[in-house]
Amino acid sequence: MLGKFKNISTKKYFHIVIIILIIFIFLFALGIVILKYNVEGETDMPFELTKIALISSCEGIDVESTDTKWAFDVYQSNDIYLYLDKNNNHGKTEAIESVIIDNIQIESNKKDNIKLYKPDENPENKLFKNTEENIVETISYKGEMESNLKNLTISNQGGIIAFRISNDNIVRYNSNEEEINHLELLKKAEVKQEDLNAKITFDLTIKIAEGNKYKTTINLDLPVEDVIEQGTTSKEITDLKDFIFKRVNSN
Repeated sequence: MLGKFKNISTKKYFHIVIIILIIFIFLFALGIVILKYNVEGETDMPFELTKIALISSCEGIDVESTDTKWAFDVYQSNDIYLYLDKNNNHGKTEAIESVIIDNIQIESNKKDNIKLYKPDENPENKLFKNTEENIVETISYKGEMESNLKNLTISNQGGIIAFRISNDNIVRYNSNEEEINHLELLKKAEVKQEDLNAKITFDLTIKIAEGNKYKTTINLDLPVEDVIEQGTTSKEITDLKDFIFKRVNSN
């Protein structure tokens, strides 16, 4: 029996079978690793997305009117804050070089009205101002010693970035009332919910000074519910397990 086995083992086809078997086992193991990565993504990033805060509001921009006391172009804005925190379990100290928001996709009945705004750089203004010079297609925050939203900087050890998605010029509202409460403009103008609803998808890329880049795709349903009735609403998203970061090649 032993002799027969030695006979077989010396034959060429036996070695080919063994090589094929080894290759199959290697490819199978590699497939498992790739599948696990596609499901779980990076599990030891130096920085983590820990929270998304949304604030939905309405605003009226004054326009001239000869027929009524008040005339407003009504806007519905959504301010989005992304919290990036240092992963204390990572094991070594790294630094953020930049954080980028791009590849923005919009699904909405009013798609043409929806704009992306960066924070207004004028220190005397509030954080966001819906002006043409603040409209952008992508936003990049630079890693610095300290965070400053108006200057588009984030602490290189973690911080907050922010941007606005606004549904502009939804409707013109005219009134002769003595006073106008801007929080009631959507309701008074009889704006319908389907004219506000939007699904926003964008890529969030964290570039580390040491060279690695990590990217995830985030999708959000806007606005926060009840904004028509309340005028301003907010919520926080902390269950972020569906937003999987993967390493991408550095340019």
